[in-house]
Amino acid sequence: MSNLFWLTDEQMARLRPFFPKSHGKPRVDDRRVLSGIIFINRNGLRWCDAPREYGPAKTLYNRWKRWGDMGV
Repeated sequence: MSNLFWLTDEQMARLRPFFPKSHGKPRVDDRRVLSGIIFINRNGLRWCDAPREYGPAKTLYNRWKRWGDMGV
């Protein structure tokens, strides 16, 4: 995929303070996961239809749900 990331480095830097901190295991790349969430929402796809470059569909959904519940 040539356009894997939907957000620039500058946009991610502005969003970084809103992301929860990691506790324990190292986090999966926030930029990759957020790009996957944007891809799914923008194209109206199911989570299981996410390209594998964005990571597991379960990770995308869990982050989307967790961040939404936290108001991120």
